[in-house]
Amino acid sequence: MAQTFLKVNGLKVAYGGIQAVKGVSFEVREGELVSLIGANGAGKTTTLKAITGIQPVAAGDIEFLGRPIKGQGAWDLVRQGLVMVPEGRGTFTRMSIIENLQMGAFVRNDKDGIAADIEKVFGIFPRLKERAQQLGGTMSGGEQQMLAMGRALMARPKVLLLDEPSMGLSPIMVDKIFEVVNDIHQRGTTILLVEQNASRALALADRGYVMDSGEVTMSGPANELLADPRVRAAYLGE
Repeated sequence: MAQTFLKVNGLKVAYGGIQAVKGVSFEVREGELVSLIGANGAGKTTTLKAITGIQPVAAGDIEFLGRPIKGQGAWDLVRQGLVMVPEGRGTFTRMSIIENLQMGAFVRNDKDGIAADIEKVFGIFPRLKERAQQLGGTMSGGEQQMLAMGRALMARPKVLLLDEPSMGLSPIMVDKIFEVVNDIHQRGTTILLVEQNASRALALADRGYVMDSGEVTMSGPANELLADPRVRAAYLGE
């Protein structure tokens, strides 16, 4: 059985007196693409922020590559290979595409490897190569999403966390982004995908977890969740 890369157990997160995440547990194994789906406000993004050290954890445990990481900063976690593409993309708007990608490799000092990885990213996202000197802030939302994903890949993640990569994009760009997520996974990257577009997320995934009001309410193989009438009624509009 594949090694567990990321394990979350009994995670609780509170904002003031409001408990946003109420004892969530899940795991991501080596080589998997795991989707965490749920309605807006279910606690998905808060869960990712807690895992990556951006949001304080009230209770529970988080393990990465078999070691506890709760309370560690995002900087340290990127060094260890846990890398997130945040909701809203967060590109450096006044830097060029190439500078954004170089920023993604800030934890590395292997110049040749960095240059080779920039070419790999350009292979995945040809549109970025065409516009390598363009400023990040002048690109469309879909292009900025590609740039944010490319920048994350530059850190050579062992687990890539994607927070709502299709949000706010045109249907054509949504197709492209999911195609790229699948491509990155097929190339061997382990992925935790947080996504409101449940049907697309589960269609790509090996396994899935459903979050509702801060709790995991269902889990299982992605194809079984996709076929489950409760999931179809709640998240696929059937």
